[in-house]
Amino acid sequence: MVLTMADLSTLESLLEMGFDPNRAERAVASTDNQGIEQAMDWLMEHENDPDIDQPYKPPVENILDEQQTITQQPALGDTAGVASGEGSQVGDADTSMAAEEKLEQVKRLEELMRVKQAERRERERAEELEREKQRRKQGQELQHIRQKIQDDDMRKLAELRNKEKMEDKLARQRVKEKIARDREERAQKFGGSGSSSTSSSVLPSPLPPTTDYDQSRIQVRQLDGSTITAVFKAQEPLAAVRVYVQVNGNTPEGQDFTLLSPYPRHVYTELDMEKPLKELGLVPSAVLVVTKK
Repeated sequence: MVLTMADLSTLESLLEMGFDPNRAERAVASTDNQGIEQAMDWLMEHENDPDIDQPYKPPVENILDEQQTITQQPALGDTAGVASGEGSQVGDADTSMAAEEKLEQVKRLEELMRVKQAERRERERAEELEREKQRRKQGQELQHIRQKIQDDDMRKLAELRNKEKMEDKLARQRVKEKIARDREERAQKFGGSGSSSTSSSVLPSPLPPTTDYDQSRIQVRQLDGSTITAVFKAQEPLAAVRVYVQVNGNTPEGQDFTLLSPYPRHVYTELDMEKPLKELGLVPSAVLVVTKK
């Protein structure tokens, strides 16, 4: 491992704290030896990098600078005999103080490391909470959109049924008015100016009413074989049945489908969807089958 002399303090501190030598050397080099805090920050930010444990290769210029520094250092052999017994004692005291200071520094750095790790865990927890909050918000918005689409479909179906009821009511009113006019004409023709009781007594008896169903019970067999049943007005279009299946059935979302009669087999087209159930022969009851388009 090749480092400049200025790097030794930071590198040694990292090694004393238990960091991997290769990782410690990368951190010192990557932060340009700006200090122990910058090196620790770099290690925590890059601990999951794929190349963090690959052997570190220092730039060539760093190696050349180190070699030049070594050649410029004076030889220590010429002054080896200068130290006295008193100098040795002072050197031992300095070494002991340096070791204590180094140990104290390592303790401070370890505490700083624990603080930074706690701050990082808190930051990651806050980021995860924010991501979860955004996921829930998006889910609520999607559910709101789906509910709005379903409400719109139900509203349109209700409007269609109200319109058909009004048309039926108007049609019945017109029939009543026509019957009243016919009775009046017959009364005038056969009874002259006689009383209404006399006129009514000479009117011919009305024909017995024929069976006229105004509702249809539709059973629908779905794609998975299950069935749902509902009652519709005879004048409702086949599209009302399809909307009912979309809202109340279990057809997968986005799955386009149509309806068919099994006996005799008949696949209903888009034009058929606008026709009343009575016109399609689906009154007073029928069985339909859901089929994929």
